[in-house]
Amino acid sequence: MSQPQPLSSAQTTALVLLRLLVGWHFLYEGVIKLYTPSWTAKGYLLSATYMESLFHWLGSDSMISIVDTLNVATLIFVGAALVLGFRTKLASILGIGLLLLYFFAHPPFPGHPQGATEGSYWIVNKNLIEAVALLVVYLFPTSLTFGLERLFHKKEIQTQSH
Repeated sequence: MSQPQPLSSAQTTALVLLRLLVGWHFLYEGVIKLYTPSWTAKGYLLSATYMESLFHWLGSDSMISIVDTLNVATLIFVGAALVLGFRTKLASILGIGLLLLYFFAHPPFPGHPQGATEGSYWIVNKNLIEAVALLVVYLFPTSLTFGLERLFHKKEIQTQSH
């Protein structure tokens, strides 16, 4: 079995761009929700068409303020971490988890109403695609090439060599 070839400059640039764009999307969604006082996930959760008992519980009066706060905080953390290139593996895992929750609340499965969406989907939707994009970011970390982790990594190397 041959050794994998190192990534080319163009491949690394494309992966950094993917990380930055997904990060920007998460960060924007979190910030816009934070500064929209009337925003809540309640309607989205209560209209879930799959695993209804879980999502209806999350959207209940006793849970919704916690869910809304965690949703916004996770969006902002994931977005900032991906944009800054810091803790990108953790951010990717959290982002995948959040996107899968969004996906399973309203999956584009045959026989399930899709609700308000941009276009028509069948099995695959934007949430699933972005979750897979985060899997790529997780598997091909670029923060040592372009990101804050690069600064900390250089410090660690310098400290170990002294």
